[in-house]
Formats: sequence, C-alpha cells, structure tokens
Amino acid sequence: MASAPSAPKRVASSAASGTSDAQAVVDAHRDEGASELFGITELCQEFGISLRALRFYEDKGLVAPRRVNGARVYTRRDRARLALILRAKDIGSPLSEIKRYLDLYGDHGEGRAEQLSYVIQRTDTAIEELEQKRSQIDATLAELRVINASCRRHLATRSRSDK
Repeated sequence: MASAPSAPKRVASSAASGTSDAQAVVDAHRDEGASELFGITELCQEFGISLRALRFYEDKGLVAPRRVNGARVYTRRDRARLALILRAKDIGSPLSEIKRYLDLYGDHGEGRAEQLSYVIQRTDTAIEELEQKRSQIDATLAELRVINASCRRHLATRSRSDK
C-alpha cells in the first residue's frame, strides 16, 4: 500500500501536466485524512499487473475509477475490488462470475448477505467438482501404477530369460 506524503505536493498548473494535476488531487486527498486514492501505476505495481489488465477490468465494469483531467484515480473500494478480482481469478472464477459477485455488493454494502450466499453456493459447487476430479485422478493414478508395475514385471522376466 502506498504511504501518504508528509506534505502536499505543489503542482504547476500547466495544460501539459494533467497527470501531475491528478497526482496532486490524489496526494491532497490523502493529506486531508479522507479515504485513500491511488493512481493507475501505483495499483499496477502493488498487484503486479499491467496497465492494460487494469484498463481491461475497467472496460468490463469490474472497477470504476474517477477521472481527474483525464487520468484514472482509484478509490479504496476500487483497490479492494481489484484484490477480489485477482483472488477470484487465481481460483479459476470466470470474469462473468466475478462481476456478478461484485455487483451484488451494491453501492453501500446493502447486498452483502446476498454476496455471501452466492459465494457459499459457488464454493460448495467448486469443492464438489474438485473432489470428483480428485477421485477420478486417484483412480487413473491407481490404474497407471498397475500398468506400470505389470510392464516392469514383464520386462524383468524378459530380461532374465534373455540371459
């Protein structure tokens, strides 16, 4: 997480410094003790993702940064949503399910119970599917071990008889 600067940055107001103006807004917002704001580069570095990936999540409606002079400025909510997106992707959730989960939350957390129920239902299903796959993998491994041992025995028998 980014640390708050000790003093607000002064930014010259020139037409060419739109990004600097956005950074000044972010820095001033932090200095006022309000909820934190983050720049796109800052979030990408923190989460180890590319600018393109973060813009992709924005295009899909998963995060909704504010715009300051055309620059993206992300809130703590966007940061939390990004953490959830990446965690859900890591366990194999498709973006459509991730979006549904995030949208259930609502603007002020009014859908939290629905969100939790959805997660319970989805994780129950995923656990059941993975347990079935593990059972199938265990059965396949057992069969492969039988085949492997049989082939080794036949090869050993053949090697002894060739001597």
